[in-house]
Amino acid sequence: FQLIFWVISTFQMKWKGKDLFELVCRTLGLRETWFFGLQYNIKDAVAWLKMEKKVLEQEVPKEEPITLYFLARFYPEDVEEELVQDITQHLFFLQVKKKILEEEIHCPPEASVLLASYAVHAEYGDYDPNVHKPGFLAEQELLPKRVINLYQMTAEMWEERITACYAEHRGRMRNEAEMEYLKIAQDLDMYGINYFSIRNKKGTDLLLGVDALGLHIYELDNKLTPKCSFPWNEIRNISYNDKEFTIKPLGKKTNVFKFNSSRLRVNKLILQLCIGNHDLFMRRRRVDPLEVQQMKAQAKEERARKQLERQRLQREKQLREEAERARDELERRLHQLQDEAHMANEALLRSEQTADLLAEKAQIAEEEAKLLAQKAAEAETEMQRIKMTAIRGREERQLMEQKMLEIEMLALKMVEESERRSKEAEQLKQDLQEARDSERRAKHKLLEITSRTVYTALPPGNMPQNLSFSRENLSFDFKDTDMKRLSMEIEKEKVEYMEKSKHLQEQLNELKTEIESLNDMKNGVTTKKCWEPLY
Repeated sequence: FQLIFWVISTFQMKWKGKDLFELVCRTLGLRETWFFGLQYNIKDAVAWLKMEKKVLEQEVPKEEPITLYFLARFYPEDVEEELVQDITQHLFFLQVKKKILEEEIHCPPEASVLLASYAVHAEYGDYDPNVHKPGFLAEQELLPKRVINLYQMTAEMWEERITACYAEHRGRMRNEAEMEYLKIAQDLDMYGINYFSIRNKKGTDLLLGVDALGLHIYELDNKLTPKCSFPWNEIRNISYNDKEFTIKPLGKKTNVFKFNSSRLRVNKLILQLCIGNHDLFMRRRRVDPLEVQQMKAQAKEERARKQLERQRLQREKQLREEAERARDELERRLHQLQDEAHMANEALLRSEQTADLLAEKAQIAEEEAKLLAQKAAEAETEMQRIKMTAIRGREERQLMEQKMLEIEMLALKMVEESERRSKEAEQLKQDLQEARDSERRAKHKLLEITSRTVYTALPPGNMPQNLSFSRENLSFDFKDTDMKRLSMEIEKEKVEYMEKSKHLQEQLNELKTEIESLNDMKNGVTTKKCWEPLY
């Protein structure tokens, strides 16, 4: 789709529509000019620039700059067969894409996604996940708003679906993607049709559709399925008188179809489209002109050259990819070999370290074997010594048991002797106490007798001055010498008993010490025997 802004200068005021149209075509390099025209807006309608009439004498807007639209006026029946030049194909691609996005051509949702994927391929080329990352279509208008509003899907979800289809087109050229787009679009119901509001004889409002195949009559609310159609090869004549338009079919028995349009200008436009489409329809069914044949031959040669170039590029690309894969494989193999060499060096180093450790362990094991042999010999000697010690220990134990028995007998005797002596001591204490009591009574009685005798013999005035001294002397003289001797013997026996008890206690302690040392020796021998195998 091309939009051209053109300012008519004084030098170009005499230009005809053909002069301006050819200038645009030369600028674009377009040779298939019969599909296109220059369109302009007039009031609420559109019109096409007439080729044989001066530009400024036509109904173009007089304000400057004058805006003209370079558009496809007629559509081919088969885009792949009729469109020869790449520029022609590209211009049709842009115009059809715009009409689909603006919903002038109805497109189902599935076809919309597929067409969007081809449009993306035509713009970006082959899909590359490293370049075309998520979000690269965020600013692109690829789907009709009706399709977007039909489903509750986010822009990211639509992009994901379009990208999935886009990735499947890998290997196509950009112009091939455009051609695939047009091949799908030409099968849509509203493709290439120009609609006009009309009214039949009964006053019913209808739509007239003009396309490359003929004329079609539609109801107002249904632009997809026509009520009736008039193919170009079945129409004998088309004419209009003021606002009335007449279609005469070839068959004499077929009724003439008449309808009225809203304005005379619309009838003129309808007639121009009918004449142009009918001429192209008949032209397709004749032998191509020499110019078209040359164009097709050149296009064929160009396509063949491009195909060879494409094949060469594909081979080079394939060889480059294979070389890159081989290089990557060699690099991977090199890294693998380097890793294996590194691992082998590490294994060799570990083997050397292991060998050194094993040699060291062997030496340690040999030394330990010698030490164990030495300890075994020492253990054998110690065992013999322990056995001898055990034998001596048994003899000593028997001797000690005998000594203990004797000491126990002696202790029993000493206990009995102690008890006997205790009883004797108690008896002597009682006798001593009784003797002392008798002594006190005798002393008391003697004092009484002495007192009576002295008081009787002496007069009261001759009482001796040292009476108390005499009493003391009497007291001393009347002590019993046997009692003293008995007390001394008791004390002497007590001392002897204490010495014997002390001596016996010392013997008991010595014997206890010897028994404990023998038990320790016995336990030590047993423990050594238990732990001996661990050496």
